[in-house]
Amino acid sequence: MKKIGVIGLSEGNGHPYSWSAIFNGYDSFHMANCPFTVIPNYLSKQIFPNDFLNDLGQVTHIWTQDKSISINIAKASLIDNISNSIDDMIDEVDVVLLARDDAENHFIHSKSIIEAGKPIFIDKPFALNTDVAIKMLDSQKYESQIFTCTSLRFAEELYLNEHDRESIGDVVGFEASIMNKWEKYAIHLIEPIIVQNPNRGLLLRVVPVKRNDEIQQTIIEWENLSGYIINTGSVPVALKISYIGKKGIVTKQFNDSFKCFKSSLKYFIDVIDGNKPNIQRNETLEIVKIIEKGIV
Repeated sequence: MKKIGVIGLSEGNGHPYSWSAIFNGYDSFHMANCPFTVIPNYLSKQIFPNDFLNDLGQVTHIWTQDKSISINIAKASLIDNISNSIDDMIDEVDVVLLARDDAENHFIHSKSIIEAGKPIFIDKPFALNTDVAIKMLDSQKYESQIFTCTSLRFAEELYLNEHDRESIGDVVGFEASIMNKWEKYAIHLIEPIIVQNPNRGLLLRVVPVKRNDEIQQTIIEWENLSGYIINTGSVPVALKISYIGKKGIVTKQFNDSFKCFKSSLKYFIDVIDGNKPNIQRNETLEIVKIIEKGIV
């Protein structure tokens, strides 16, 4: 049973609530006041403890930049201890979840954790440029100390099954859509696309086109695969990927936040325990490179 520390909260990101609850369970009264209404909605559809990870670890400590926020998360997600600083929690926990998606601050928030040798899950996106990503990876005290990905890497509903592949043939292209900004949210599409296309070849170019403050279309081209991602800002759009094969097209749409969050957290624990390999570093750096080239 691992003691887990959580670092939060960045604007628009409710992961400190949800990730903590996936280990601890939650208080339905206080979780109802969570500012991210989707979280109590999908948590209420699960059965505790069967659907949770309480047998693997317990979130025992939380730190955020605002003590009132920390108190709210702690009440909702049954966290016993509120830390006054990141350094205060280091000696009290076995592993850390950096549940913030403000990548520009990831190195600042993770530095003392990494120096202390604690395993850490750094939320997406890992970094916004490859120099910082390499610097962070080089700071590790041991191989695989850092785990990072979008949890949608584990969203099975976005993946082609055997029937899909037989139906559309070899994948040569894609079209994908997601709300919000490229910097934070395009990774939800980039990573599943990369995972499913190991024969994509070398990355050739990334061409962003900013239509206005809300809309961005970004072409991504590898040697054997090309397509585009559209980020729509606040304009509602389904999170989906259309895979274009030599014989047809199939579209996959995201629909299960709880399951993919749980799967990513379980995989993190498995990496720590030596039961699963960490995500390949060249893949992580390729994702960061695409994000960097797409920023306009």
